[in-house]
Amino acid sequence: MAAKKRTWRRQPAPSTTASPPVAGPTGPRPPEPEPEDRTSVVNAAVYRDGVRVSSPDSLAETFRLLREHPDGMAWIGLHRPSESELHSLAEEFDLHPLAVEDALEAHQRPKLERYGETLFVVLRAARYLDAPEEVDFGELHVFLGHDFVITVRHGAAPDLSAVRRRMEESADLLSLGPEAVLYAILDAVVDGYAPVVSGVQTDIDEIETEVFRGDPEVSRRIYELSREVVEFQRATRPLIGMLNGLMAGFTKYRTDEELQRYLRDVADHVTHTSERVDGFRQALTDILTVNATLVTQQQNAEMRALAVAGFEQNEEIKKISAWAAILFAPTLVGTIYGMNFDTMPELHWALGYPFAILLMALVCGGLYVVFKKRGWL
Repeated sequence: MAAKKRTWRRQPAPSTTASPPVAGPTGPRPPEPEPEDRTSVVNAAVYRDGVRVSSPDSLAETFRLLREHPDGMAWIGLHRPSESELHSLAEEFDLHPLAVEDALEAHQRPKLERYGETLFVVLRAARYLDAPEEVDFGELHVFLGHDFVITVRHGAAPDLSAVRRRMEESADLLSLGPEAVLYAILDAVVDGYAPVVSGVQTDIDEIETEVFRGDPEVSRRIYELSREVVEFQRATRPLIGMLNGLMAGFTKYRTDEELQRYLRDVADHVTHTSERVDGFRQALTDILTVNATLVTQQQNAEMRALAVAGFEQNEEIKKISAWAAILFAPTLVGTIYGMNFDTMPELHWALGYPFAILLMALVCGGLYVVFKKRGWL
């Protein structure tokens, strides 16, 4: 961070002359109440030498108190602030319009950018929800100047109140200024990844069991967890470059040596977490491949079973058809000679009956031999 002190632009004091009441149809109308200054300020404080010296209740009071303590530091925590609040902060602390626009819109990728004397950091926090077994992501924007820290939180994570308590209990660390606060925030965000890593690992172990058990719903669970891991990867991977950028500026911005060690420790944790997340994505890809293979094998087994059943059914149909053909021959002969016509040939022949029986036997025997040779019987 640059050591140059920022020049304050004091806001003109509001006029104390009361406006006369406006007369209405029934008499004087009372003045309208002033709008509240604070709507999204979670916590605001002014620190001096690492010790909280005041706890203002509004942004305007924070600005005033910081002017009264030129060697102090303001730490303002906001949760989903309005556009007017952010523009008020931008005017007071000379924040860059592009950074303010990013903080308003949210849904930004993790990044670190410098705008003159101001450092703008975007972080993606994560927490694991046990009940639905899913990962919930939050977004945090941090503005750092020579004597101010502004945090803009979108989402439930991270819990910056714990970070503030930790820093207030370590006055020596907090006295190092805004970069020490940035370290504490980075450390809290990265430490918050550990339960997520543990939860995702448990989910992957359960999915592996479900895959080999043949659970039909496992494909959907693999897909949903893969999406969460990709989102987790997008939150963690950029942090490596961000911390490398911070460490590259240690000499230029005269970062305290002890703070350098803390930031390097955070960088090591981020690298370890990023490697674990990369491993999760590869593991899920392999599990999805194995699941697809097992599903294909199961489908092939079912198709083979259907083919065997169809073959056996065809064999039965062949047998039934063969016997039906054999039994049809005598029926045909008997039907023809059973017709009542006087002029039919051999109708009055003495050997007609034996001949008809012999003909039936020969036809049935011939059909039996043919079907037997073809394997139908």
